[in-house]
Amino acid sequence: MADDNPFSGGFTPVTEEITAFDLPVTGTLPPELSGRYLRNGPNPIDLDHPQPHLFLGEGMIHGVRLRDGKAEWYRNRWVRSDKVAAALGEEPRPGPYFDDRDFAANTHVIGHAGRTIALIEAGLPAYELTEELETVGRCDFGGTLPGGYAAHSKLDPRTGELHAIAYYYGWEYVQHVVISPEGKVTRTVNIPMQDSPMIHDFALTEKYVVIYDLPVTFSMAALESGVRLPYAWNEEHPARVGLLPRHGEAKDVRWFDVDPCWVFHTLNGYELDDQVVIDVVSYDSLFVGTRLDSGGPPALDRWTLDLHSGMVKQTRIDDRPQEFPRIDERRVSLPHRYGYTSATRSLADFLPRRAGDLGDLSDPAFTEALVKHDLRTGGQEAHLFPRGANAGEPLFVPAAADGAEDDGYVMTYVNDPERGAADLVILSAQDFAGDPVATVHLPARIPLGFHGSFIPDSTGHNPR
Repeated sequence: MADDNPFSGGFTPVTEEITAFDLPVTGTLPPELSGRYLRNGPNPIDLDHPQPHLFLGEGMIHGVRLRDGKAEWYRNRWVRSDKVAAALGEEPRPGPYFDDRDFAANTHVIGHAGRTIALIEAGLPAYELTEELETVGRCDFGGTLPGGYAAHSKLDPRTGELHAIAYYYGWEYVQHVVISPEGKVTRTVNIPMQDSPMIHDFALTEKYVVIYDLPVTFSMAALESGVRLPYAWNEEHPARVGLLPRHGEAKDVRWFDVDPCWVFHTLNGYELDDQVVIDVVSYDSLFVGTRLDSGGPPALDRWTLDLHSGMVKQTRIDDRPQEFPRIDERRVSLPHRYGYTSATRSLADFLPRRAGDLGDLSDPAFTEALVKHDLRTGGQEAHLFPRGANAGEPLFVPAAADGAEDDGYVMTYVNDPERGAADLVILSAQDFAGDPVATVHLPARIPLGFHGSFIPDSTGHNPR
């Protein structure tokens, strides 16, 4: 998809906020799913902007409230940055800016320490939301956050601490931020970096924070020419991965060289004997000439860092185009067996037709899929959706807090082209290719977007 007209097709914005109650359901909602399924994504409020960019549309949260086997409500709400509040005729929301910068956080939405928080990267402020998705204001975690925050955070399932890597083009470093289970920043470490690299995601293991220093960096030339997101592929910038000990300082980071590539998203990282294993979705290159549609298709890779030799083995797990990798978040930093990804539209050209594998795709109606990976056996399954269905990021939710890794549900928003509206589709992880356990029928279309969370009532927080 070219940057020239990114908000078209499945990304076409919606133009109004909706609240609907007592949503119709096909199938049976599992009663153990008690909480809110939320997802963030760009939804420009100014549809006539001369330079639209997929990463820069104002954030809109879409949410469904599940409880007692019922879908109680659906809401969609713009995150009220100053621009959005002014456009809607509302008073600006409170909260501190960072470097006088403000934007309606459009990348992720999480729960932590009783807060619902919309996230964005590049030194821009996070926003706190109410239970009903109304904007409280800019969030600096009770005055403890020293700068901007990040698009991706990861919860240590053992300690309850929330980790992130923040970056900003005006810094000569990136920052590791640790937030306590109570919602306060308890630790920051500044790691010096050259060229101000973009760092969208990272990995967490039991001992290390894994930092990607890859060849997409801030471009002053792009900024001066008016590019709204001035980051570009930089052939001169070496590609490397750093291991920061959890309780170490910048001087303790150990760097490993990797082949030039770009990584938006991590599936997971963990330690195995004297190795650190990281599963990522990688691109051969991206942002060439600042364009998001440059570079090759994304594929699922495994990087194995040998702590003795200092070498990295890069192995292709699955070369079919896919993105938005997720795991059972209780396995963050620990060995995992299963992972889930969203197929790109071109995946239908690559899926095999063996019975019992990913299905027979000779029917041209199948152009969208979610993929389940068994990293132990190397097998995959797909759940297939019809043409134009526009399935989003898959999110695993366990059936019980102490259940097995595969015992639970995979949830996503899927646009139903026949209704012209979206569904919340809930699959059984153990019957991934089968019929949905439940489908919640929503009253409006949901544009394709980025990341989301299931925020359960039982804990008040979500791990990623």
